[in-house]
Amino acid sequence: MKIASFNINGVKARLPRLLEWLDETTPDVACLQEIKSSDETFPGDAFPDIGYQAIWHGQKGFNGVAILTRGDEPAHETMRGLPGDDEDVQSRYLEAEVGGVRIACIYLPNGNPHPGPKFDYKLRWFERLRARMADLRAQEIPSVVFGDYNVIPQDRDVWSPQAMADDALMQPESRDAYFRLLHDGWTDAIDTHHPQGGIWTFWDYQAGAWQRDHGFRIDHALLSPELADRLVASGVDREYRGREKSSDHTPVWIELAD
Repeated sequence: MKIASFNINGVKARLPRLLEWLDETTPDVACLQEIKSSDETFPGDAFPDIGYQAIWHGQKGFNGVAILTRGDEPAHETMRGLPGDDEDVQSRYLEAEVGGVRIACIYLPNGNPHPGPKFDYKLRWFERLRARMADLRAQEIPSVVFGDYNVIPQDRDVWSPQAMADDALMQPESRDAYFRLLHDGWTDAIDTHHPQGGIWTFWDYQAGAWQRDHGFRIDHALLSPELADRLVASGVDREYRGREKSSDHTPVWIELAD
């Protein structure tokens, strides 16, 4: 099974690029973040023509996540929205069952400006995510929590630690929250196969970041122990960041043995 994740940065604006990527790489499952579409305006009808079905959790103009599956059947949705805060209306979490694998598609809060209420919200969201992941672990469900974590885990995951030192993505609290997930028993798939670092998933639109390769890694796939044993490959579809009217992220993927 090939599972991929793509922060699309506006599904309607990037729809030609998204369909192109799906057609060329054919993942079995694709998790999308930052769709920036309400439930009513999400272009779900665009996917069956290329062999995909979609479920989504939208929000007008902001956030939003979706899970696409190859074939005639959509994913079986198991959770919409992250538990733990009834007042949180941001669409950042969608969970589904596909082929015996639980897939959680996440768009973790950015947290800038730091310090401030947005950073506090990020850390609270992290705590709620950890609690949900603990539930999945306790049930021994083969799971992957895939998406945009908005965390640069280590200095080797950014082109210049100094340039990003004051950003919420690199604050000690953000990194600590991420590494608590790893210490709980989850496996970082990209880091497993690329321990040398230097694997970017995001390049800003500003200051020629793509042309200068000033990127960093913030899109991650964390695997439960049941899936970590099945991991055979992982990588980044780097070239899609360089295409016309691309997202500022590029797709990340994993392959699992049967």
